[in-house]
Amino acid sequence: MVRKALIPLLITVLVVYSAQQLLTPVLAPLSRELALTETQLGLVITVAATALTIASPLWGHALQKIGLRLVLLSGLGLATAGLTGFAIVAAIGLDGTMPTPIVFALLLATRSIVFGAGIAALPVAALAVASTSTTTEAERTRATGLVGAAQGLSLVLGPAGGGALAVVSLMLPLYLAPVLCLLLTIWVLATVRPPSASAPAGQRGPRLRPWDARLWPLLAIGFCLYLSLGLVQVIIGFLVADRLHLGPQETAGAVGISLFAAGLILVAVQGGVVPALSWPVLRLLRMGIPIAIASFALLAVADSLWLIATSFGLLALGLGLAISGFTAAPTLVAEPAQQGSISGLVNATIGATFIVGPVLGTALYEISPVIPILAALGAVVTALVLAWVSPAARHTRVAATL
Repeated sequence: MVRKALIPLLITVLVVYSAQQLLTPVLAPLSRELALTETQLGLVITVAATALTIASPLWGHALQKIGLRLVLLSGLGLATAGLTGFAIVAAIGLDGTMPTPIVFALLLATRSIVFGAGIAALPVAALAVASTSTTTEAERTRATGLVGAAQGLSLVLGPAGGGALAVVSLMLPLYLAPVLCLLLTIWVLATVRPPSASAPAGQRGPRLRPWDARLWPLLAIGFCLYLSLGLVQVIIGFLVADRLHLGPQETAGAVGISLFAAGLILVAVQGGVVPALSWPVLRLLRMGIPIAIASFALLAVADSLWLIATSFGLLALGLGLAISGFTAAPTLVAEPAQQGSISGLVNATIGATFIVGPVLGTALYEISPVIPILAALGAVVTALVLAWVSPAARHTRVAATL
């Protein structure tokens, strides 16, 4: 059963991440209309990931100092402001009344820095509540898995909605996204009340650092898992086009169907399978990572759309299990008063992979199309080794009972 305290957080994560994903189908054509290069668009995404990575630990500490409600409202306020600014800048840029360099700089300020910093608060808050409102390892894994499922569902709903709206107008998703965030902010203001789920003032636990011996192997596992995804997610369109010799429209359709199916599998695993299994986090890691390894091995040799889609389906299954284990594992080595900090570090770890992954994936693809897939394979093999040999991974179950 979902704890009552977690439900508003799940709704918040789902709505804001869906609002973000509304923009996904229009970013590439919009960048062309704004006379931005592919590199500049990549920088917009990379800087946003950097802002999220830097802001996440800060939000984690803020949870312990100012409480859940203020963190949520602050994050939503920044996210709404960032998306509003993005829409305004894009509209002015399309009118041709602003030089392209200024448009680019303002896009970095609004969509990347302000929005990236704001959206970081939401999964940090959700993971902290999931951790502090549960007591057993099974409950913790189930709750954190639901947070992941909410994010995964946004990857299905957002692009589908954005694509449909873009048929009417390229700007319509940009206008709707901040409106959704504003309405959500009003709802949070009315429904989320103190006391917060963060640690009470004056009762903060010992400060946790990423290089803590109990923590860094778990964060390294998560980094490797998300890095593997980032490496292949960005090159899947090129891979489908080059291997299957498809045109732009055929490629977009094939990639869209494959990623949509994989997204549904990911949501089903994190939101349904993981809670039903009630496996310990270590078992989720050790069972999920080998499936991900098999998926990358298949993708490396796949020469048909069916095999490529199957490999992404397997990847969604494997990562759905393993990521649920990773998300819960660090929370099991921390005291209740440290859960905000832990959530910040977990979210920062995920964000860091999206700084490195897309840039590295495209660079490796230019050398050889199979190299980013082999690099992803190496990343998940590293994660599996850590899951088997790291004392930190082996002791998560024991820590949960302390």
